[in-house]
Amino acid sequence: MPLHIQTPLIESDPLSQAAGRRVRLKLDALQPPGSFKIRGIGLACETHARNGKRRFISSSGGNAGIAVAYAGRRLGVPVVVVVPESTTERARGLIRRQGAELIVHGAAWHEANALAQSMLGDEDAFVHPFDDPMLWQGHATLIDEAAEAGPKPGAVVLSVGGGGLLCGVMEGLHRNGWSDVPVITAETHGADAFARSIAAGERIALDAITSIATSLGAKQVCEQALNWAARHPVRPVVIDDLAAVRACERFLDDHRILVEPACGASLALAYDQAEALQGFDDVLVVVCGGTTAGVDALRQWRDDLALMQGAA
Repeated sequence: MPLHIQTPLIESDPLSQAAGRRVRLKLDALQPPGSFKIRGIGLACETHARNGKRRFISSSGGNAGIAVAYAGRRLGVPVVVVVPESTTERARGLIRRQGAELIVHGAAWHEANALAQSMLGDEDAFVHPFDDPMLWQGHATLIDEAAEAGPKPGAVVLSVGGGGLLCGVMEGLHRNGWSDVPVITAETHGADAFARSIAAGERIALDAITSIATSLGAKQVCEQALNWAARHPVRPVVIDDLAAVRACERFLDDHRILVEPACGASLALAYDQAEALQGFDDVLVVVCGGTTAGVDALRQWRDDLALMQGAA
C-alpha cells in the first residue's frame, strides 16, 4: 500500500458560483501529512528503503519536510530535515512530532538545502522537496485518480513553488491522454520564479522570497518545469498575498478545510474570477493543502496586509 491516500474529487458549489463556471476540487489537503507532497515523497522514500538506505535527509520550507518525516516514521527509517529560518514554528513542531531530527539553518531554502546535501553519507538518501523524477511520478497519481473519477476538465489550476507539483500534474495529464488540457499556474508576488522565468524565456532566480506564502519559496523552479512549459499550454498568474489569504479564509468557511496561502493562491483564481479562467466552463483546482499556518496566522496576515494596502 502506498503512503498516500486516494483523495476526493468534488464539485464545489461555492467556488462554482463565485467563478461563474463549474469548479471541481481535488482535495489533497486531506492527505495524512496535510499536503500533496506525500504522493511523490512517499514513493521516493519507499524506493530508497527498498534499496537499503538507512536514513533520509531532506531540506524543506515546511510541507516536504513534514511528508518525509511522516514517511520515515511509517517505514521505520530515521529522518533529518533541514529548514530555513523562515519556516514557521507550526511547521517545525509538526516535523518534530513525526519523530524527525530538525535542523534550522539559513535565511532561505537554498541555504538549508546546501547544508542537507553536505550531510549525506553512503547509507543516506537525499529526498529533494521538488526536483526529482520519482516525486513527479508519485505526484502524477493525482491526475490518475481524477481521470478515473470524472470527465476531462477544460483546465487544471495549481500552485507553483519549486515546480514539483506542476511536473507531476503534467506527467499525469500526458499519461492519461489529457495532453491538450491547459494548466493555469498560481503564484504570489515575491515567490513568482516560474512566471518570471516564462516571461524571460529562461530559468531565472529570485533575489529573495518576499511573499508570506513561504511554501512557494523556491528562488528558482526546477528545469523540468520550464521544459514542460515549452511543450504544454500554460497560463501563469501572479496574485498578491492578501488575495491568497482571503481565499484561505473563504475556503475554510465554504468547505471547512484549512489550507495555507500557497494553496490559497490557486483558490483565489476561482474566487476572484481571474481572467485566465475565461473560456473554460469546467476547471479542476488542485487543493494542494499545507499545514504550516493556522487560523490565527491567517487572521494576522490578513489584518497586516490589509493595513499595508490601505496605507499604500
